[in-house]
Amino acid sequence: MTFLDQLRTAERQNGSLLCVGLDPEPAKFPTHWRGDASKIFDFCAAIVDATADLVIAFKPQIAYFAAHRAEDQLERLVAHMRRAAPQVPVILDAKRGDIGSTAEQYAIEAFERYGADAVTLSPFMGFDSVAPYLKYHGKGAFLLCRTSNPGGDDFQPQRLLEVPGQPRLYEHIAALAQGPWNQNGQLGLVVGATYPAEIARVRELAPTVPLLIPGVGAQGGDAVATVKAGWRGTASASTGPVIVNSSRAILYAAAGADFAAAARAEALRTRGVLQAALQQVQAG
Repeated sequence: MTFLDQLRTAERQNGSLLCVGLDPEPAKFPTHWRGDASKIFDFCAAIVDATADLVIAFKPQIAYFAAHRAEDQLERLVAHMRRAAPQVPVILDAKRGDIGSTAEQYAIEAFERYGADAVTLSPFMGFDSVAPYLKYHGKGAFLLCRTSNPGGDDFQPQRLLEVPGQPRLYEHIAALAQGPWNQNGQLGLVVGATYPAEIARVRELAPTVPLLIPGVGAQGGDAVATVKAGWRGTASASTGPVIVNSSRAILYAAAGADFAAAARAEALRTRGVLQAALQQVQAG
């Protein structure tokens, strides 16, 4: 199955648009593990087990593992996901953006070392920073497009030329991802939930690519507005899948021994909000 096939299968089987981001911070772990980086795998595996039937994808953020010398735990975690949730694709949030042989090594890291199904990339060095990942047929790559952080305003909404009618930078990236760069249907886009009007614009320019949308939950993005802006399809299938990520609100829903049960409850709640929004969109 290609990454796009995996997404659509998980969307259908789990009835979900929700992605759980795995950003393990030992300082925020449950009381009995707090501050213990050796428990990163145990913490994340418990979250995976508690939410595997509720999500469209999992998204481990590599920096949270590397900062604690826990790359081996990330390898174990992805292997655990394959056993516990084989229907759920894994998006490695790495935001790599180099070129040439260095990009080739990063692609090996993402797809061969960690076994991810997709990876996030920065496209600002051009297509040759993306092409090495596309050699892995069936894998996915999400390009940063219109991100949810305030600093995204420094570049992304600026016009390529200060001439009326010229596309903004994020619009140009969306058009490239839908068109000439998407040679094998492997590309998706990262767009922040805090900008629903711009999600709608990205979807207009890129009607069929998957959208990875962080910013719902602790970052304050509106789940209903996000789905209305980004989802397109029929009652039976999406034409361009929407992957709405929530991390901290789910991971740290409780600080006691019941943390995994609390994470499941929050994931159920968030999935329900997203599905209610989807039903509104489908009803017109």
